[in-house]
Amino acid sequence: MTGAAGHLDAVGALMRRALNELLRVPGAAIPGVLAPSLFMLGLTGVFGELTELQGFDTDSFLSFILPVSLVQGATFAGAATGVNLARDIEIGWFDRLLAAPVPRPALLAGIVLSASLRSLLPITGVLVLGLALGANWPGIDGLLVAVGLGFAFASVAASWTVGLALRFKTQAAAPLMQASMFVAVLFTTSYAPQEVLTGWLATVARYNPVTRVVEGVRQGFVGEVTWSETWPALAVLVVLLALMVAFALRGLRHAGD
Repeated sequence: MTGAAGHLDAVGALMRRALNELLRVPGAAIPGVLAPSLFMLGLTGVFGELTELQGFDTDSFLSFILPVSLVQGATFAGAATGVNLARDIEIGWFDRLLAAPVPRPALLAGIVLSASLRSLLPITGVLVLGLALGANWPGIDGLLVAVGLGFAFASVAASWTVGLALRFKTQAAAPLMQASMFVAVLFTTSYAPQEVLTGWLATVARYNPVTRVVEGVRQGFVGEVTWSETWPALAVLVVLLALMVAFALRGLRHAGD
């Protein structure tokens, strides 16, 4: 029991460290909130009339694109975790952390959970801005589903970028961390429903697992929340998280070699 309690303390300490960094340097959180917000506003201004096309199930493009920005905000929080870890590796702090008598899975849990908690900041910022500008209210159930799925997707993004940080051990890998997550979200039904997409983009979006996550987050903003839309998103998140955690743990096991 003492060992388990100690592991939980280590997880909590890592989470507090990450959150304290945010309090000490609040400006570091601005890009994670600003980028998805500008994405939402810019696309609404440019593509707002797309909802007149047959296939859209809402007449509000803002309501359609807001969930995409929410998911992007979560990915930015996850990507920032990988960049911060690469910095810690470069300055030698992570080597000291590895010397602590804490299992590697506990270290990863602390890092990933801190990213998920930080993701609530851009998620909240995008939601407040979008709703203030007239996006459809998703209902309490839709709101909980959207935030919960975004929170979980931040864990997926964090695990992936942690694995990349451990693989490359340099902040020079930051563009790869950020671009890979951005592309994963971009090539979904982010701009238009599956029925409206054509060509290679329609094929990629159909088979991209992140599409299920985007659709799960979006459902309350464009219609009713249903289990048929929710369970595929949950299933995808479970599988992706398992794969990304395995990838990150593999890097942790070889860290310090």
